[in-house]
Amino acid sequence: MKKLDPYLSPNPDLAALLHPAQAFAHPRDVVDDPDLTLNEKRAILASWVSDACAVEAADEILRALRALDAAANATAWARRQVRRESIEAFRRRRGAGDGKSGPALSH
Repeated sequence: MKKLDPYLSPNPDLAALLHPAQAFAHPRDVVDDPDLTLNEKRAILASWVSDACAVEAADEILRALRALDAAANATAWARRQVRRESIEAFRRRRGAGDGKSGPALSH
């Protein structure tokens, strides 16, 4: 990440969001920044692609956005798998008892 001049920008975080080309040398730097959330990265890249001076970097920015989407989809898929396995384990434990599907109701 490039260092912003604090005298020109009183809030470097805001400046990075509004003018990402001044804060990051390449769109991949945004994707690889460990301090940014997925939503912050998307906002920065979207801001960058809409910036009129970024026309020459639009392909790289779109590639970086696709990389973020792929990573987010892989993570979501993994979370769904863990959830499914947890539900199946619960069902197996519940059904492994005395053969009943649930507690008996008394009247």
